[in-house]
Amino acid sequence: MHIHILGICGTFMGGIAAIAKQLGHKVTGSDLNVYPPMSTQLEQLGIELTKGWDEAQFKSEPDLVIIGNAMSRGNPAVEYVLARNLAYTSGPEWLKREVLQNRWIVAASGTHGKTTTSGMVAWLLESCGMNPGYLIGGVPGNFDVSARLGDSPFFVIEADEYDTAFFDKRSKFVHYLPKTLIINNLEFDHADIFKDIEAIKTQFHHLMRILPNNGLLITNPEDQYIKETLEMGCWSPIESVEASGKTKSTAAHWQVNVIPNEHGLKDGSHFEVLLNGESIGTVKWSLTGLHNIHNGLAALAAARHCGMEITHCVQALSAFTNAKRRMEVLLEHNDITLYDDFAHHPTAIKTTLEGLRAKVGSNRIIAILEPRSNTMKMGVHNSTLASSWQDADEVLVLNTDKNWSLDLAENQTHLNIFNSIDAIIQHVVELLEPNDHIVVMSNGGFGGIHQKLKNVILQQG
Repeated sequence: MHIHILGICGTFMGGIAAIAKQLGHKVTGSDLNVYPPMSTQLEQLGIELTKGWDEAQFKSEPDLVIIGNAMSRGNPAVEYVLARNLAYTSGPEWLKREVLQNRWIVAASGTHGKTTTSGMVAWLLESCGMNPGYLIGGVPGNFDVSARLGDSPFFVIEADEYDTAFFDKRSKFVHYLPKTLIINNLEFDHADIFKDIEAIKTQFHHLMRILPNNGLLITNPEDQYIKETLEMGCWSPIESVEASGKTKSTAAHWQVNVIPNEHGLKDGSHFEVLLNGESIGTVKWSLTGLHNIHNGLAALAAARHCGMEITHCVQALSAFTNAKRRMEVLLEHNDITLYDDFAHHPTAIKTTLEGLRAKVGSNRIIAILEPRSNTMKMGVHNSTLASSWQDADEVLVLNTDKNWSLDLAENQTHLNIFNSIDAIIQHVVELLEPNDHIVVMSNGGFGGIHQKLKNVILQQG
């Protein structure tokens, strides 16, 4: 079968393309922006790519068109498909029908931590010799590609709540048939498609409704919005995760004792895992932050539900490498460290900087933020941004959108707003000292700022 994918260079649709190719289909695709690393991955798979939406891409008429959720009415390629009555579907629906129907699906969902947690689960199953299939919104650190079919019963998927397609406004994850479901957390996000938190809770309730009674829901019931969603109805067993190391009145199934680092701070890089109050091993890894401990506990719970030997999984978690752009160290030079991080929501920014602060002690942290997400640009998070970067010594924010403004809290003396990347770079040149830690936070390419910062740091001697 010849499958043509519109919007192929997104991480999800690129994963669909890779899996379709592994199933033996001829796969082609197009996107407005065809660029590495996804374009490189697709070309290595022998997938022909077209830049743009010209109807010439349909010269060799496909048997099926898979339409990405970034595509909308008025797009020339979409209009061509509809006018000629070509067979079409969405990525999630195709995946459900062709791949997921007869697999044991482990789905990692929630506002934050989906990519990291799904990567952890895939790695734990891999470490147990399972060769799982997976589709993750980024290239997991322990693997070479963002998606694969696998040859075991298990398939791990990053379960995104974003909508499915212009013709299917349900969340993607309602197509995924989970047997093991992780809901890490719930907050308001994606303001371009969700009116309020109630709309998001409704979609997660739909997800809970398709979880079978022999499945498992892994979550933090202390999360208020998750608690409210559970009250709407849950028909499956629940295992609870509590990662702070604090004593709770109602003990969670999975808990930790966080072990201090060399600064005497609990940065999340070393912890003892407790299952029903019993120690089952310790994890010492390169990650930091209590949010990553939470992700790790959820992944362990999922692997155990899949029948894996849990003490082995605890040991394997120490060897987990996070996906690119999750506090990825880009450069260490002259005692200066440069990180790239995907954080684009106040909570993600806050937990990431808290973890780094606990790791580096009193060394200076410079946070550089591009408010790029639709929700951020709409100003939804303006009132909470200021409290999210309190662990940074200097905060540099790019603002090139004339329709967007930041509500500044009082006494934000360490905050500077710039209208160009070059202005940020110049300010960094003036600030930079040995032992600084620079964190670039964006869910996009940030105009090539990463390489420019590398050049600046390398010039320091």
